Amino acid sequence: MNQPNLMGVDWSTIPAPVDDGAAKHLKGTAIPAVALRATDGSSVTLSSLSGRVVLFAYPRTGEPGKIGLVDDWDMIPGARGCTPQTCSFRDLFKDLKEAGAQHVFGISTQDTDYQREMVERLHVPFQVLSDSDLALTRALNLPTMDVAGLTLIKRLALIIDNGKITHVFYPVFPPDRNAGDVLEWLQANPA
Repeated sequence: MNQPNLMGVDWSTIPAPVDDGAAKHLKGTAIPAVALRATDGSSVTLSSLSGRVVLFAYPRTGEPGKIGLVDDWDMIPGARGCTPQTCSFRDLFKDLKEAGAQHVFGISTQDTDYQREMVERLHVPFQVLSDSDLALTRALNLPTMDVAGLTLIKRLALIIDNGKITHVFYPVFPPDRNAGDVLEWLQANPA
């Protein structure tokens, strides 16, 4: 299926994900010492970052005009919306920082080169991390979905304080509202 417009989505036509309990174990969990490659070429170890970190995960971003991963991508609950989710974090980045987030990161299992194209095209002001070898995903037992032979992280957002998960947003729907929900939580729960 050709993806002409990654932003124009009628969420009422997209199946919403349900809370399958796959993230209930995360709150209170320490982030393992896993180094992840960032879109700027650096290596980021989330467990070593002090202060408050916002980490949002998404299955896979698409590229305008290119063929989708599978024809029924939009009908997989929680699959559609990676670009709108990322753009909402981009648009609220300054507000998230003002509300106490020392760092904001996106993460997916896509490789860094693929992610870098998206970061440049969408003018994303934060780094996106690649967990292409699933090291963090497996260490935290993050919720995943298997599509077209690929393991993808289900959409979620984590608030991490000094290397420990203090809040989990899961499931996330609609994706373009996730950054606003995170911002509201940060404002109501200062570090």
